[in-house]
Amino acid sequence: MRQATVWLLFFLASNACAETLVGRVVNVADGDTLTLLDAGNRQHKIRLAEIDAPEKDQAFGQRARQSLAALCAGRVAEVVNEGRDRYGRVVGRVSCARVDANREQVRRGMAWVFDRYAPASSPLYRLQAEARTARQGLWYDPRPMAPWTWRSTRSSRPKPERIRPT
Repeated sequence: MRQATVWLLFFLASNACAETLVGRVVNVADGDTLTLLDAGNRQHKIRLAEIDAPEKDQAFGQRARQSLAALCAGRVAEVVNEGRDRYGRVVGRVSCARVDANREQVRRGMAWVFDRYAPASSPLYRLQAEARTARQGLWYDPRPMAPWTWRSTRSSRPKPERIRPT
């Protein structure tokens, strides 16, 4: 009984700082974004915190999505909500079947540490260095392009003109 009380107090204290969402993963959009369906049947778009995976049309983009799907699709996930991004998605740390999906994506070489948002002390940097040394995933390419660089090159290209019907 005493152990259960201690566990309950720990659980309540850990959740006092940040909201935790729990639900089933019903969609994996790419290597760092998924959709969670909670018990109230509400969908939440989730962006994995501190990482950035290749875009769908980018090299390793489909493999990164498949990796996250293998970790989380159809499973119950816990998301520690760290806020929202500019697109309204919940940004958070995601655990599926007790596996930290954020860390695992980096460890597998399926995502970069998003140094714009990850603190310098983040253990993700060590995992990224290990994946890079082992040439895991996207690090197989000797010069992989970070998604933020890839996106900036895509947005600077001239867009094709739309043909209007006459």
